[in-house]
Order: sequence, then C-alpha cells, then structure tokens
Amino acid sequence: MGRVSGRRRWTVEQKLAILRDAFGSGGSVRAACERHEVGTGLIYTWRRLAMSGELTGIVPPALPSAIPAFAEVEVAEPAVPMVVQPCASGLGRIGIELPSGVRVTVDAAVDAEALARVLAVLQR
Repeated sequence: MGRVSGRRRWTVEQKLAILRDAFGSGGSVRAACERHEVGTGLIYTWRRLAMSGELTGIVPPALPSAIPAFAEVEVAEPAVPMVVQPCASGLGRIGIELPSGVRVTVDAAVDAEALARVLAVLQR
C-alpha cells in the first residue's frame, strides 16, 4: 500500500463516504483503509465523532434503552406468608393462592428453588 506524504484534509462528505465504505452493507474497515489510504485509527475516530454528532453537527437523539442503568437490589424474606392448598383433582398437583389473588398450579415434582423465585417475583 502506497502512503501519501504530508497531512491530508478530508471534507465531511469524504469522511462520511469512507465510513459508509467501511461500515456499510458488505463494507470492510480493512478494505476501506487500503482503498482510501487512511489508518484504522482515523476511521474509528471519525465513526465515534459521527455517532456523537460532532462530525456533522447533528446530534442523534439519545435512546434511553441504549444507556446501561444499574439499580441496587436487596433480597428480603416475604412479608406475607403464602397459603398452599392441594388442588381438587388430587393428581399430584399443588395449587398456590397468593394474598394478591394470583393462583399458581404446579406439579408435585416442581423444583422448589425455581418455584420460590417465581413466587417471590409474583408477590411484588
């Protein structure tokens, strides 16, 4: 690959065209670097600037779901005891009615830990 000596100046349109070449459908960063004789670092810098709006001056709207959020979680014992009663059919099924009125029916061979997690979520 031949190198161009000296510092080059790219217009915004040229930068965007190179970014489309590198990251567009069927694009390749390596191929775009060779074709336009630019380094990968410059392409990724332009991409970062384009995504933030600094390259074009147009700031894209922030997506709330795209920003990671963290919340403190505290695990506590249930405040209200659950009522467990056998189902009328008596075929090895267990009917559970929560104080909220939610009814859950499970097989007698249910994994107790999994059931406890499900019931904890339903009690919220």
